[in-house]
Amino acid sequence: MNKNIIVIGGGIIGLCSAYYLQKEGHQVTVIDKSNFSTGASYVNAGYITPSHFIPLAAPGMIAKGIKWMFNPVSPLYIKPRLDLDFLKWMWAFKKSATASKVEKAIKPIKDINLLSRDLYEAMKASNDFNFHYERKGLLMCYKTDEVGEEEWKVGKRGIKEGLKVENLSANQVRKIEPKANLNVKGAVYYHSDAHMTPNNFMEQMSDCLKRNGVAFYEKEKVEDIEISNGNISKVITDKQELTCDEVILAAGSWSPLITKKIGLKIPIQAGKGYRINVNRETNITIPAILCEAKVAVTPMDGFTRFAGTMEIAGINHNINPNRVSTIANAVKSYYNSVEITAEEEREADCGLRPCTPDGLPYIGKSSKCNNLTIATGHAMMGWSLGPATGKLVTEIISNKKQSLDLLPFHPDRKF
Repeated sequence: MNKNIIVIGGGIIGLCSAYYLQKEGHQVTVIDKSNFSTGASYVNAGYITPSHFIPLAAPGMIAKGIKWMFNPVSPLYIKPRLDLDFLKWMWAFKKSATASKVEKAIKPIKDINLLSRDLYEAMKASNDFNFHYERKGLLMCYKTDEVGEEEWKVGKRGIKEGLKVENLSANQVRKIEPKANLNVKGAVYYHSDAHMTPNNFMEQMSDCLKRNGVAFYEKEKVEDIEISNGNISKVITDKQELTCDEVILAAGSWSPLITKKIGLKIPIQAGKGYRINVNRETNITIPAILCEAKVAVTPMDGFTRFAGTMEIAGINHNINPNRVSTIANAVKSYYNSVEITAEEEREADCGLRPCTPDGLPYIGKSSKCNNLTIATGHAMMGWSLGPATGKLVTEIISNKKQSLDLLPFHPDRKF
């Protein structure tokens, strides 16, 4: 039975959900507080990352976080504050950062990334789109032996999980990236990964959805949600009231503000990330992560993007110039021929990634509300997991067999 569905959130997760829902014949409306041109879906590194199968909540991260808390240019910054939701999230993060819980998370994270990569490639092969997509893999570049050993340990686990991974010397890196002039000791090379240009895809997806009858309401803030007999009957914005059969919550870092309206608490903290675009030749052709600096490098359609940092400091879009400069300095340290200008730094932008305590997204229905499906909490893998999440959400709504086991992603899971 076709349904009237409201998607709250117009980022990559919301639009991919709308894409698969409308293909199933559902009537879809997408609401977003922005104008569908800003946010984390537009400033991310554009990675599709089967290589990222280790969650952020891993052993040792608490100790690193405390150490980095006092360093204004550290890759991870957690702002201490007397906020009950933040303190509960930190406690859940601590409980999740164990070897056994990381082990349980590896297969679900890898599998959903691989599913999403296949769905991107199916989209690319369809007549709906002509977006930039390249599958050149990902170089985990390191400058020290210690970090190289850590990355190769993860790489060997990737091989065990069925991924193609190589440990490259500095000379081997130069052979596959001859003009980039990398200053590294080596790199762990994941052949599994792909990359895209986010704005390019988001614009094409919006156009595709509009052509197929999806309604877009921009610059509308959800003010309230009306519940009747355990179901959402109305979504009330600052401009109108909308009735529906089902609601998809894909509002990223703002999702907890909406679930609180129905008495549902989902632990999420906003993790700010920055990006710098360089619109000139860099001779970089393969995506890379500069491991010690935690900076992502992506050759996009017509420019190169440098992205990084994880700043957990609440919901705000304040640009910290020190963090932007840290990214620029890392680029100069790893690439001998690339120097980011002061003007390029001034034009840096940021986005907020919705982070769960255990590093797994929330995908599924909560017991608190019969017709609410939650699709949020993807952190740094939001871009990678967009199509897979949209597909899984559609299977839930359409009562179809699930492509993956959704239990690891259940919104009501305990930490």
